[in-house]
Amino acid sequence: MSDKHFLKTVFNEHNFKPEDLEKILDQYQRIEFAKNEFLIKEGTTANFYYFMETGFARSYVIDFEGNDISTKFFSATDIVIDWHSYFLKTKCREAIQAVTPCVAWKITFENFMKLFAIEAFREVGRTRLVNNYFELKNHSLSIIADTARDRYLNLLLSKPDIVQNVPLKQIATYLGVTDTSLSRIRKEITDIK
Repeated sequence: MSDKHFLKTVFNEHNFKPEDLEKILDQYQRIEFAKNEFLIKEGTTANFYYFMETGFARSYVIDFEGNDISTKFFSATDIVIDWHSYFLKTKCREAIQAVTPCVAWKITFENFMKLFAIEAFREVGRTRLVNNYFELKNHSLSIIADTARDRYLNLLLSKPDIVQNVPLKQIATYLGVTDTSLSRIRKEITDIK
């Protein structure tokens, strides 16, 4: 199925001219990922970025002690990308892996750059990059300044679909706690309700 209805809906929110929208949609290709399949492998150069239609994915890194640490989660309408690798053509330091089966739309770097001739497309890209930076900055500050309980509550409020569809162990590493601590926090919150 190559129906681009999903992409059309997402991009229509930005009021592109019909001819620009057609150019944009022509550059994307539908792709499916099985659970646990890699969208981007650590040590490779990212040649695509993906627009997530359905499913859940995560980026993670293996720390110096060999622990698997989740760094970000992706769900519907998110751009799945290693910004640094995609734009600077460096090797990825993290891996991005499907947590569930996923449907996404991929675009090559070359085709993405062609679309930069469209001013509205550049603006949408700039806005997404800035929002991604703020999300990363807020998460970094939260790990330092907020309690584990507050970090979990914030994730629960901002991305309940992640909490419902991603394994607790992966969520725990993202929040900077052990899975045992996260289970305790979840029980405390449930007991209060």
